[in-house]
Amino acid sequence: MTAAIVLVFAQALMPGRFGPIEEFFPAAVWYGGGKARAPMLEPDPASKREIWRRDLRAIRELGFNAVRAWLDWASAEPEPGSYRFDTLDVLLELAEAERLRLMLQVYMDSAPDWVGRRFPDSHYVAIDGYVMKPEAAPGYCRDHPEVRAAELRFFRRLAERAARSPAFAGWDLWSEPHVINWAAATFLTNAEFCFCPHTVARYRRWLQARYGTLEALNRAWYRRFSSWEEVEPNRLSTILSYTDYIDWRRFIQEKLRDDLRDRTEAVKSIAPRAIATSHSAISSLFTSPTAGDGNPDDFLMAPVVDFYGTSFYPKHSRPVGQDEVWRGAVLDAARSAGYSEGGRGFYIGELQGGFGTVALNVSAHVSRQDLRMWTYSALARGAKGINFYAWYPMSSGYESGGYGLIHLDGTLTDRAREAGRIAGFIDRHQKLLLEARPVRAEVAIIYNPLSYFIGGRQRVATAAGPQSEVAGIERASWLGIYRALFPTNVPVDFVHVSRLDAAALRDYKLIFLPYPLMLPESAAAPLRRYVEEGGTLVVEARAGWTNDRGYASDIIPGLGLHEVLGCRETLVETVPGLAPEMIWKGEPSLLEPGTRIPGRLYREVLEPLGPRARVLARWSDERPAAVAHSFGRGKTLTVGSYLGAAYEHTRGAALAGLLGNLLAWAGVSAPIAVEGGPVEVRLLETASEWLLFAFHHGEAPVAARLVWRLARPSAAEEFETGRAVPLQGRSGATALEKTLGSEDVWVVRLKR
Repeated sequence: MTAAIVLVFAQALMPGRFGPIEEFFPAAVWYGGGKARAPMLEPDPASKREIWRRDLRAIRELGFNAVRAWLDWASAEPEPGSYRFDTLDVLLELAEAERLRLMLQVYMDSAPDWVGRRFPDSHYVAIDGYVMKPEAAPGYCRDHPEVRAAELRFFRRLAERAARSPAFAGWDLWSEPHVINWAAATFLTNAEFCFCPHTVARYRRWLQARYGTLEALNRAWYRRFSSWEEVEPNRLSTILSYTDYIDWRRFIQEKLRDDLRDRTEAVKSIAPRAIATSHSAISSLFTSPTAGDGNPDDFLMAPVVDFYGTSFYPKHSRPVGQDEVWRGAVLDAARSAGYSEGGRGFYIGELQGGFGTVALNVSAHVSRQDLRMWTYSALARGAKGINFYAWYPMSSGYESGGYGLIHLDGTLTDRAREAGRIAGFIDRHQKLLLEARPVRAEVAIIYNPLSYFIGGRQRVATAAGPQSEVAGIERASWLGIYRALFPTNVPVDFVHVSRLDAAALRDYKLIFLPYPLMLPESAAAPLRRYVEEGGTLVVEARAGWTNDRGYASDIIPGLGLHEVLGCRETLVETVPGLAPEMIWKGEPSLLEPGTRIPGRLYREVLEPLGPRARVLARWSDERPAAVAHSFGRGKTLTVGSYLGAAYEHTRGAALAGLLGNLLAWAGVSAPIAVEGGPVEVRLLETASEWLLFAFHHGEAPVAARLVWRLARPSAAEEFETGRAVPLQGRSGATALEKTLGSEDVWVVRLKR
C-alpha cells in the first residue's frame, strides 16, 4: 500500500499555524478534468467521467500521488446561493477510486456576473478613475462588504463539499495574489488599483488603526485634514513629504495578506485539518512593491496559510532559460519566507512542465533533465509540495500549446515519465521529506523592499534620476551578492528588513545589507546589537539615507549606524557611466592590495570615525571608499557603492573574490568542500540523517570529491537506488566521490 493510500485512511497529523494539519507531501500535476485550461472547466462533467478516469489512471501509473484541480467562482455559483460543484464531485470520486489525492485551486478572479449586477459599485477603479468592468477577469473588488461576504460564504460552502471526500487533501486559496489578477488595461498608463470607495474606506480604517488620531496623521503627512472623510490615497508626486505614498503601498501589501487570511479562516472553520496554501507568481525578491496591480510580500503572506510558495518557470516563454543562480535565488527566497517565524516550509505551486508560450514568444525546449534539475533543486531547499504545471498543454488563450507535460492529443513524453518517476520517489519517502529541514545558514542577505520608495512616486514620473537610470538596481543588489556566494556552497538566508530581531540575527556570522537607502527605524537597534555581540556586518552606500517615513538622516549612515560602522558620508555623486571604481588598499586576506573593484551608480566618500576605523579601499583621488570598523565584539565593512549590483552587471573575478573572501573573514565555511570541479551542494537534515543533493550544471563530466565537514556519518547510500556509497577517508577526512555527467543530479542519504 503506497504512502498516499495510507494517508487517506490514517489521517496522520502535524502541527500547523492554524492547528494540526494532515501530514501529506503532494507530488502533483495540474489537472482539472479534460483539456480545459485553468481556470476554465469542461461542460457536462458527468459525461466525461470515463475519459477523465483514463487521464487520472495514467497520472497515477506514472507515479504522481495527487492532482491539482481547480474551480472558478463564476462556474460554481452561477446564481446567488446556487452552487454547482459537479466537476469537483466527479474529480473527487475518480481520484479516490484511482488512489490519488486532490488539492483544489480556487479562482475568485473569475467571478459570476450576478455580483456586478447586484452590486454595481463593486468594480475596481484605477488611479485615474477608470472603472474596470470584468471580462472573465479580474472580478470585483472584495473591499465591497457584500462581495467579501459572498466570497467567504462561497469558500465555506465549497469546504463543506470538499471535506466529505477522503481524497481531498487541501487548497491553494489564491494563485499568484495581486489586487488585480489575470487582466491588464493595456490602454492605461501606469494603471494602479484600487481606488474605489470601498477600498478608500478600508484604507481610512487602516490609517486610523496605524495613527490613532487625525492629528497624528496630519503630522505624519504634513496635511490639514479636518475629517477622516477627506483622507484619500496618494495620487500625486509633490516636493514635500511622501509618507502618504509609503503608507498607501504598505496598506496594499497588508490588504493582500489580510484578504488571504480571510480565505484561510473561512475554509479552516469547516475543514480545519485540510492543508491551506497559496503561491506567488515569483518570489517577491524579484518584484516591486510599487507595481500598480499590487504585488504581495512573501514574508507577510506566508504566516497566514499553512504553506506559502511560488510559481517556478525557469524558461517560461524565453528563448534562453534562467541560469542556476537565478533559480537558486527564487527557491532560497521562497524557502526563507516559508520557514520564517516558525513556518514549516514552502510549496512550489506551479513548476513548468513543458516549453512555454506567450503569443509569439516561445521558450527554449524543456527536457526531462530540466524537470529533474528543477524538482530536486526545490526539494534540496526543503519544499513540502511540488505541483507540475500542467498535465495537458494550454488549450486556449495566449499560452495555447504551452506548459504541458504531455501532448494535447494525450501522447506521453519523456518529461511526463521523468516527472512521474520523481513524484513516485517523493511519495515513497514522504515522511522523511516532510521531516527534513535545510541546514542552518550562517549567512544572511537582508531583503529590503523599502529601498524602492526613495522619492515616492517621483521615480515613476520621470525618466531621469538614479534609480531609473539603473533599472532593477534593488533586485540586482540582492541577486548579485547571492550570485557571488553561490559557488561557495554556503547556505544563505534572505531576511526581511522588517523582521530584524537581535535574537534571530545572532544565528548568523555574516550579514549583508545591500542597497540600504531607506531603512525602518526599528532596524537600527537589532543591527547594532548584532555587531556588538560578535557579528560581521557588510553595508553598502548611503545606508539609512531616509527612514521608513521618507525623512532624511542628519548623518549618513543614518539611524545612528555611523557609530556602529565607524564612518560617515562626506560626499556622494552619481558617476558618469554609472561604474565607479575603487582601489583596494588593505586587508590582504580579503583582496590583493592594488586590485581595482567595480562599483555601481554612486561614488560615496567615507570619513573614518575613531581609532578602530580602517580605510580598506580608496577612490582614484585617494579619498576613502571602504572602511572597516571594530564595534563591541564584532566588526563591519562599509563600501561607498553597490557591489552586489556591480557584480550582477559585470560578473568580475576581483569582486567575486572579495565577496567570497568575506566568508572566511567572518569565520564562515561551507558544510561540504567540493574538489574536482564546479558542483552545487545542498543539505537537508533530520535528527537521524542528512540528505545531500549534488548538482552539476555544466555539460562536460566532472569527477567530484565532496569533503564532509560535519559530524562523521556512519553510512551513506544513494537515495534513489539504495546503493551503498563509500565514505572515502583520506587524511582523516570523510569524502564522497562521484563522476557527474551533463546537467546531472546525485542524491545521497547519510546516517548520523
